Amino acid sequence: MNIIHDVTELQSIVKNIKHSGKSIGFVPTMGFLHEGHLTLVKEAKKQTDVVVMSIFVNPMQFGPNEDFDQYPRDLDRDRELAEKAGVDFLFVPSVDTMYNNSLSTVLKVEKRVNVLCGRKREGHFDGVVTIVTKLFNIVQPDKAFFGMKDAQQVAVIESLVEDYFLPVEIIRVPTVREEDGLAKSSRNVNLTELERIEAPHLYKGLRLAQEEIANGEKDSSKIIEMVKTYIESNTSGTIDYIEMYAYPELTNLSVIHGEALLAIAVKFSGARLIDNIIIKE
Repeated sequence: MNIIHDVTELQSIVKNIKHSGKSIGFVPTMGFLHEGHLTLVKEAKKQTDVVVMSIFVNPMQFGPNEDFDQYPRDLDRDRELAEKAGVDFLFVPSVDTMYNNSLSTVLKVEKRVNVLCGRKREGHFDGVVTIVTKLFNIVQPDKAFFGMKDAQQVAVIESLVEDYFLPVEIIRVPTVREEDGLAKSSRNVNLTELERIEAPHLYKGLRLAQEEIANGEKDSSKIIEMVKTYIESNTSGTIDYIEMYAYPELTNLSVIHGEALLAIAVKFSGARLIDNIIIKE
């Protein structure tokens, strides 16, 4: 595995890969890698010839109450995990490299952001699309791989690609789960012993909703109320939101049809967990 810090060097490598007729798969990350990231790499290796991973903690994604400096970083560990997973090129630029001057043009997301977690993170997705656009221009991937754990981010990036005719295919990779169904997350270690037992009920609640919809229920308000009752009856957590939207548009959906996202966020004593499922009529 080659580690690249310089944009020009990576662009030269990408040019040579393209000339050789090989396809490029791209996995953008902010580091502190876990099994979810490695699953993206595994999928990229299946679908493309060369895998590029980036590690960059993007300051533009952090709001005033979010501590950029405290974000976990462990490059040595990340490098070892990436190499074992089969990453070919690891791009690790500095903040000065990616934002060497103040931006003279600004990307602003107008849709798909005022719901779910984005409702409380003003400007977050502006930072996401800015860095993703920069990285896509540098890496020029044929396919880019994103986990559906953060379905809102996937929806925003898909709209970016569509709006600006970016020549990259976005591959949705299913959420990686524990054997009991709990979505894997670095936050899970902050659950108490009892909360860890309760936490899989988030996914079970979503699956119950999926079954109810398959059986003919199309009223989203009834589905949401059913999940709410289930979560409150089976966990000690506090529900932050349970919401259903058309996907990937993330527009209101009173009657379920087409592709829909049912998403949930629940606060436990030491962790806020999110999960979701995509429902296809």
